Amino acid sequence: MTVDCMVEDRRWISVSLEELAEQATDATLTRLGLEPSVFEVSLLACNDARIAALNEDFRGRPTPTNVLSWPADERGAAVDGEMPLPPQPGPDNELGDIAISYDTCAKEAAAAGKSITDHTLHLLVHGTLHLLGFDHERDRDATLMEALETEILGKMGICDPYRE
Repeated sequence: MTVDCMVEDRRWISVSLEELAEQATDATLTRLGLEPSVFEVSLLACNDARIAALNEDFRGRPTPTNVLSWPADERGAAVDGEMPLPPQPGPDNELGDIAISYDTCAKEAAAAGKSITDHTLHLLVHGTLHLLGFDHERDRDATLMEALETEILGKMGICDPYRE
């Protein structure tokens, strides 16, 4: 997997974000039967101010959030709970863009009593699944996405983030 990481907030360096991004995206693609080395993701490592501006620009919500994703292609399943269409390798293998905020990630990790590394891996798996067409707006889609996150993270030695 190629993750092109732009670090705007230097605090991300302390958690080796680029390594975590490679680990999370590789694990996610591998679980879905996709060859990680074929695909690319762009990652913006930022702070709450930057992600709040992006959240307002793209979602009309002027507040910080933990992670945002912009898929390169629409792959979502038409039927609630079905698997999205997988990406096809080709000349443009860009899956899309992810932005992650250090401030919100660190706050959420501390509040949940988790390491920032584990929470970051969760958010990066979550963001990668969004790039692959998974969503959590409809009930069965959310169940599918959460089950995949839990399975992928479990294989990485991280406890189920939805059961504390």
